[in-house]
Amino acid sequence: MDGADGAAPRTNSSADGQYGSACDTALSTLLAVAVYVLVKASLDGIRQWRARISVLVVGSGPIGLTAALVAVRTGKVLKLTVLDERYRTALLCRPQQIALDPRSVRFLLGLGVDFDNMEGCWHNEHFFTKIGVFQEYLLSILEQKKQKVDVKVHLGTKFTDEYLRRIPSGEWPRVIVVADGSCGDSCSVLGISSEYIVESCHAYGANATIERLDQRQVPTPEIRAHSLYFDLSAYGIDAIKEPRSSSQASAKPGFHLKIYGTFRNRYMALACTSADSKMMRFLRHTANSSIMKNIFHQSFNAYKTDIEPRLSELTLQRMQCSRKLFEIMLSHRRVCAAYIEGDNVAVTVEGEAARVLNFDTGCGVNLGMRGLESLGIFIYRTATAQDQNDVFEALSAKIQHSKQVAETFRQTGLATTMFE
Repeated sequence: MDGADGAAPRTNSSADGQYGSACDTALSTLLAVAVYVLVKASLDGIRQWRARISVLVVGSGPIGLTAALVAVRTGKVLKLTVLDERYRTALLCRPQQIALDPRSVRFLLGLGVDFDNMEGCWHNEHFFTKIGVFQEYLLSILEQKKQKVDVKVHLGTKFTDEYLRRIPSGEWPRVIVVADGSCGDSCSVLGISSEYIVESCHAYGANATIERLDQRQVPTPEIRAHSLYFDLSAYGIDAIKEPRSSSQASAKPGFHLKIYGTFRNRYMALACTSADSKMMRFLRHTANSSIMKNIFHQSFNAYKTDIEPRLSELTLQRMQCSRKLFEIMLSHRRVCAAYIEGDNVAVTVEGEAARVLNFDTGCGVNLGMRGLESLGIFIYRTATAQDQNDVFEALSAKIQHSKQVAETFRQTGLATTMFE
């Protein structure tokens, strides 16, 4: 009994020792794991903080130059190159007017754009300026960024296969932004599909333009008029206001007119929802091109500003306009972002190179700006990507945003640019 009583304490002591050893091992393991996680997180943070990439922007229009500014503002660009086959004079002398809506204005303010230092005018929270003035201002900002980023702007340089071949294998850009417009061929150079998805905006429209060389070339606010009906009784069409269908109950009835551009280069847009009326059916199928010209003529003289001259029969001869109403369609690329695996390059397509409307509203630049809203995070995620999967996730998010931009405009874009 005494021997048995003396053995029990030794067994308990051995168990306590094993338990204490196991606890020490577990604590050591947890400490090692915690140190590893902490060190890895610190190293990843340092790597992401130091990550810098090279970006190439093809196109120096309003969207291309804004994309370049977005890239610089990410803080993740070591080298930025901007290409355009047009020379500086051709770019900065463009007289067309652009209208930046409130959302685009806020976006540009976030990029450091100072509208007080740009020629233009404000109206209803929209900023109106000439394309050349806007481009010149953005080029001046990029010039100032050369102190922090290696910025190179190559005008008069076309993006071709030969240009790509001249880039050393280890110096390819990590991101290429294609913003060379609807007629550019940079996507084909990169092997990106040229297939487009074409969808209806559920409206019909017509455009007109007139150049009057004796008028001023200064930014001018746009003019809008709504619920217009035209006297087509001479053609056997009564101007009776027909009831709207339930599908168009949210839109104002009749036609919607916009007059925009400078006094020298005046543009007009006429649109209506796709309600089935006798007048709209007639204007969609008429073969008499003078009808649309007369409609634009009368509409301009009725709604123009008081300080500009009326259109006369003489100036009317210089007007160019649509022959009849056409269905307003939005075309957007089926492939708007891609990955070039061999060269480890992520490509995104922006502006009219990605999506284009067959109807000019005077606000087309804003559609391009919407696409750029996700460009900054795309460049950041690509620059800090640890592997190819991270790049694919960034591309997937960019593609989804591009599709969302197209669908949102198709559903509500004309409402904000024409119908409201």
